Amino acid sequence: MIPALSHAQPLAGFIGGLMIGLAAAVMLLALGRIAGVSGLAARALKLSDAGPPWAEATAFVLGLPLGAWLLAATAEVAPAHFPTTPLLLVAGLIVGYGTRLGSGCTSGHGVCGLSRLSRRSLVATALFMASGFATVAAMRLTGTL
Repeated sequence: MIPALSHAQPLAGFIGGLMIGLAAAVMLLALGRIAGVSGLAARALKLSDAGPPWAEATAFVLGLPLGAWLLAATAEVAPAHFPTTPLLLVAGLIVGYGTRLGSGCTSGHGVCGLSRLSRRSLVATALFMASGFATVAAMRLTGTL
């Protein structure tokens, strides 16, 4: 087995993927809305007037970290390690800018856009993936990965 994958839990990943797909499908079919996190976050922070009602967007966005906290508090999961807070803030701002520039985030384009056969989402997802591949290749060449 590849050393980096020795702790992989494919069943947990599969179930997580099913839950993400189910949540996106329910939001689209029941509410007629796309579950793109960047659009919901923009609406929750009142940076945009488009999208679902403010309370709905806020509940969705707050549910993301609260769900992770609930899982960590009730199940045996490995502790998460994050970089320092200033680095997280800078990274978050860069990601936020990129999602506004790309008209959506990876969840919006990759999960919701591709399932609706959106050409814009196909291009965006291809660019996300290519950027990830290039980053890993560059890190391996420099020895940081």
